[in-house]
Amino acid sequence: MKSKRALIMIATSVLAGLLAVWLATRWIGQLAENTTKIVVASRDVDPGTVLGEGSLQVIAWPSGSVPSGAIKDLKKTQGRVASTQIFTGEPILEAKLAREGATGGLSSVLAEGKRAISIQANEIVGVAGYIRPGSRVDIMVNTHDSKDQTLSKIVLENILVLATAQDDKRDQTKPKVVSTVTLEVDPRQAEMIDLARSIGTLSMALRNSLDTAAVKTVGVTRNDLMGTLEAPAAPAPSSAASSAAQTPNAASAPKPKAKTASKKASGAVTPTASAAPAGEQVEIIRGVQKANSNF
Repeated sequence: MKSKRALIMIATSVLAGLLAVWLATRWIGQLAENTTKIVVASRDVDPGTVLGEGSLQVIAWPSGSVPSGAIKDLKKTQGRVASTQIFTGEPILEAKLAREGATGGLSSVLAEGKRAISIQANEIVGVAGYIRPGSRVDIMVNTHDSKDQTLSKIVLENILVLATAQDDKRDQTKPKVVSTVTLEVDPRQAEMIDLARSIGTLSMALRNSLDTAAVKTVGVTRNDLMGTLEAPAAPAPSSAASSAAQTPNAASAPKPKAKTASKKASGAVTPTASAAPAGEQVEIIRGVQKANSNF
């Protein structure tokens, strides 16, 4: 009786196991039917790297979430060049590869219509070494304006840094002071940088890579920085005031003393002669005295 019950339990367990295997197989088969094989990176890939079998692998990816432009055939990626950073497990997209025929290196990383130009850098120009490949910077020039005033102005904004010195890896965050910085610009911007570095000193301002807003400035001169440097000159005195200052006042000029004349006649003193009155005069002599009469 006990052996019969044991056989029934064993048979039931076997049937349950077989059912579980069948259900699991069916579930796996359904999953396989809903997936698509795509090519992904098997390790981190730097920009300008030529892709090969050692950096790629094919895996099953859910069909409903396959990224647009994903490459499904491993052969189509052989010899292609990565134009941007690709991380381990990330799908290989056509948009992240340089055009077919690219030979690798920095030239393959340049976007269509762009150019690479390098400028000298030091600890100050390179923002203490915090400018790294992939950073975004504004370019400033310190020069003199048409009035020979010292001028500092931002001439280019939101410029991509391709490399610092000979390093183009974008996964490094440790500051590093370098002697040159290579920038991605269009032909017009390349001309502006070439002219700016010949007429003044270039420097860079690091900006947030998500901040793409353009900010137009007129630049800052020495007067703007320090305020008005020279006090306004005092107005020159007018010619009339100058003449008045040099010519003494007629009212204050000393008056000449009146000349007096005296006559002695017969021992008598003749009175001081005053200014003759206007009009006709008649002279009258009375004894030893003389008097004038007017008509």
